[in-house]
Amino acid sequence: MSIKIIFYLIKAFRPVHWIKNLSIFAALLFSPHLLSIKSFELLVNAFFAFCLATSATYIFNDIIDAPYDHAHPIKKHRPIASGKISIRLAAMTALILIGISTFIASFINNPIFSILLYIYLSLQFLYTIWLKNISVIDILTIASGFVLRVYAGAFVIDAHLSVWFMLCVISVALFLASGKRRAEIGIIQKANVTRKSLSNYSKPLLNSYVTMFGNAAWMSWALYTFYESPQVTNDIWVLLSEISRTTTISKLLMITIPVAIFGIMRYQSLIFQNKTEAPEKLLLTDKSLVISSLLWVGLVIIILYAGIAEH
Repeated sequence: MSIKIIFYLIKAFRPVHWIKNLSIFAALLFSPHLLSIKSFELLVNAFFAFCLATSATYIFNDIIDAPYDHAHPIKKHRPIASGKISIRLAAMTALILIGISTFIASFINNPIFSILLYIYLSLQFLYTIWLKNISVIDILTIASGFVLRVYAGAFVIDAHLSVWFMLCVISVALFLASGKRRAEIGIIQKANVTRKSLSNYSKPLLNSYVTMFGNAAWMSWALYTFYESPQVTNDIWVLLSEISRTTTISKLLMITIPVAIFGIMRYQSLIFQNKTEAPEKLLLTDKSLVISSLLWVGLVIIILYAGIAEH
């Protein structure tokens, strides 16, 4: 096998999409396990298992969509659609990736994680051959992939995630999924050529979905910070609360709400510029999103783990 073929195979893996699998580590961040080396090692294995599984589903999707991707202004350059990789080689590679993924999952020794991985693979298979052609169901299926990742991570380390956090995850997942569809319909003039479900959408309808789920995302996060913020124990905050009730802070996580709102507003502006067809690339390249994401994660870690609050 030539180096060029290997290069195109790796490109077909879409490694940039692996950033989505970082959501597996959400349970580590929002539970008392962040400093646990064992939990981290388990989630790293889970992360790689999902990375290989998602790459297999991308390859399978590209095999099925190859005839339609020729008409897409961006997807026509994919290795399978452009003929750089044969269908046979792509199919064999996808099967190998699934085999390695399930093999890694077996080392985690958590049957629920393995079940969720199989559910994810089955759901993506159904999405590729059927569900992506059904409007609304396609958005729900895309969003379910994010939810499965988050809770797969939670089961691996046996972490509790509150109902408010689950609501936040679902809202953000639906926001990203509807934003993806909104960007696609903005790029593609003849929607029914590349994706049948797009012919049943209109820009105003998808705009309403984006707005609805964007509002739900920041509001559900706000509710999470209100109900799940840890108690303040740092002497500085206690002193301020004694000086005046005005400076009493008992919901420190609420400090992150403006950052979350900014991130959602920024992403929504990119949606309406038709730039969110590949959200994983934006999360790596858009400076505003990168900075706001890092700031948000940093604040959460400081509030939960840096001595400002006790567990």
